[in-house]
This record gives sequence, C-alpha cells and structure tokens, in this order.
Amino acid sequence: MTNTDIVSLKERKTKMDSAIKLNPTDAWGENVLEFMGAPTTSSQFLADYFEKKPLVVHRDEPNRFKSLLSLERIDEIISGVDLKEGQIDMTHAKRNMTRADYIDGSGYADRGRIIDEFRNGASIILQQLHQLDPVLARFCQSLEKVFSCHIQTNIYLTPSSNQAFRTHYDNHDVFVLQISGAKSWRFYNTPVDNPYRGEGYNSNIHETGEITQEFVLNAGDFAYVPRGLMHDAVSSGDEPSLHITIGIINRTWAELMIEAVSEVSLKDKNFRASLPPGYAHPDFDREIARKYFNELVASLSSKVKMDNAFDLFVDTFIRSRVADTRGALVDAHRPHLASDTYIRRFDANWQMEDVPAFENKPARVRILAAGGRLHFDANHKPFIELITKGKLFKASDLGDDAMMLIGILQSHGFIKRIS
Repeated sequence: MTNTDIVSLKERKTKMDSAIKLNPTDAWGENVLEFMGAPTTSSQFLADYFEKKPLVVHRDEPNRFKSLLSLERIDEIISGVDLKEGQIDMTHAKRNMTRADYIDGSGYADRGRIIDEFRNGASIILQQLHQLDPVLARFCQSLEKVFSCHIQTNIYLTPSSNQAFRTHYDNHDVFVLQISGAKSWRFYNTPVDNPYRGEGYNSNIHETGEITQEFVLNAGDFAYVPRGLMHDAVSSGDEPSLHITIGIINRTWAELMIEAVSEVSLKDKNFRASLPPGYAHPDFDREIARKYFNELVASLSSKVKMDNAFDLFVDTFIRSRVADTRGALVDAHRPHLASDTYIRRFDANWQMEDVPAFENKPARVRILAAGGRLHFDANHKPFIELITKGKLFKASDLGDDAMMLIGILQSHGFIKRIS
C-alpha cells in the first residue's frame, strides 16, 4: 500500500446533490468533507486519513470549487480593496523577497508593483482571506463545525512554471483545493510526526528524503496534506495556478494535559512550591529534586481530571467563533408571524447547559454560542431543546415568549427564518 491513496472521480455523486438542497446558497451543502474529498466519505477520511496519511482526489470537474473563488475574484480584491501589510504577501522560490518589494510606505499593498512582480514569476498570497470574503468565511465555519477548531485560508496564485516555496513541511494539517490552472506536487518523507505549532521546518535539521508521490492537481482536484509531511509544488501548464490552502489549527492532547495539570496546581500547594535554591548551580545535587518531582508525577494519576480542562476548551472554542448573522439585520424589523418557519443554523457551534439556582438568582438554561452565552428562564428549556434539534419549527411552537426567543437567537446567528 502506498502512503497516498489517489481516487479518480468521473461524475458527481447523487448524495452530494441531496445535501446541497438543504442549504441552496452554499455549494458544499451539509457535508463539507465530502464536497472536497468525494468519493471518500467523511467517516472514511476521519478514520483512515486524518493525521495518518495523505489523500489525493482527481476528478473531471473543473468547476467544482468555482463557487468558492476565481481568478476574477482575486483581481477584484487586489484592484478594489485597500489590502494592508499582512493581508497580502509575495514569494518566489528562487529569490528572496521582502514586503518592501510590494508594500508602500503607508503599509498598504502597491497594486502596480504587485502585478509587476507577478509578471516576473512571484506568487501572490492572500492571507486569511476568509476574514474578507463571506463565501470563504462560511466555508471555514462549516469545517469548524466538523473539527471544533479554528480554520483559516491562504490563497496562492502562482504564474505558470513557477514555484512559491522550497521543499518544506507545515506544522498544521492542510486541505488543498485547486481552483484553476494546474500544479505539480511532490511528497517526500515525514521527519516530524504531528509537529507542534511553531515547530517549523529547518533545512539544517530535517531531511527531505526520497520522493514518495508525484501528481498534478487540476481544477476541481483536492489533496489533504498531514502536518509534518515534506512537500513542494510547481505550477504547470500555460495559465497561472490558483488554489486555496485550508489550515486546520487543532488543539492537541498535550495542550489539554497541560491545562489539566494547571488545574491540579491551583488546588495542590505542592505543585506551587519553589524549585530548590541554587538549582542552577553546576554542582547542584539533583537527587532530592528528582525525588520530589517523581512524587508529584505519581500524585497526578489520582488528582488530574479531564473534564474541567475539556470544558474550558469547549467554552473557549465556541465563544471565540464568529456568529453567522446573514439576514438577521434585514429581518430585524420585519414582522414575525406565528406561522413563520425557522431552523437552527446547521453550522452553529453550541452547547446547552442548566444553570442551577444560586442565592437569590433562579435556575436558568444557558446556550453557549458564538460570541458568548445566552441565558433564558428555566421554563424556556423545552422550547430551547426543540430549537436545538435542528428541525423546522414555527414561532407558534415556542409558547408565549416566542418572539423574544426568536429575536435573541436570530440576532446571535443561532437560527434563521425559512419562510
């Protein structure tokens, strides 16, 4: 078995069509992984490929990703948006470039110099374009629903027969969506399995190794590149190569363990004790320190707990997301009728919690959602549970306080009106 599975797709799957119907404004429907990687299913990808091995999908569908981006859209952004330093970069594998080559003295993109550098073989990189483009933003939100982590995009536009970066590995997993043109890729070995963020490639330390896979991504093709896998790519063909690199910024078990140990240290003074005086001296006897350290490690097995740290990660992730409030502003002053139909937004990240009574405050129910926490009276819990099921409901299903519930949840991007 090779370390890369290549799948050929000749025609669109009917299950993708049925998914798209549920969200007609978004081409990827309710299954973003299968939109990218079909015929590989979501469950197959997560079980067999994610953090394990690459996946390459070839298909004869050049327009598959056209709804996400186009060369014309890139032209429109560069010519019409005042891009600041850090939002746009340029690079060339054969010569060093600095931002002074394409950023003016005020810190903004110099459009003329950017086009000149592009004509001379430099690649254009639009960093975090999902922060400016609403379609890419929604696409990232769909992936965040799958992975429960931050998702980012970088856009690469490379002139024909040119290369943006030398051989390297990324310290986060990436999806590559070829929008137009073609790019020739080479995979090598994996010198570091699951590198930490910030643990970047160092040519003095990490060996490239032998080529393990060569392939060309054409428009509509897809690749998954696990972090740590050495790779490089060169645009091929007669037209520029445009692709989206989607970065998966995952939280790790190491981070969770560190947080869990920190929880223990808040409760156990022994973990907060100072290191021995003089521990940095060259003649310091470490035996006593080693004994104390081993005692702390032994005590962790009975004291460290996952749930508090896990809850913190869940809370931090959900509250840090951006609410999808499309249509909420337009809808804010439209009359709401008892017969109106609503649904929970499919891509909304959320948790529902019971908040017990405390002192003079009554029991409540709380939704942890993008941007913060939404509190409701305990008697609203049956209606909140109905909403969170993700099925269609009418305003008349939510009792006497229906308009209040709908107003709050729609304003915070949790539900949307269907009709």
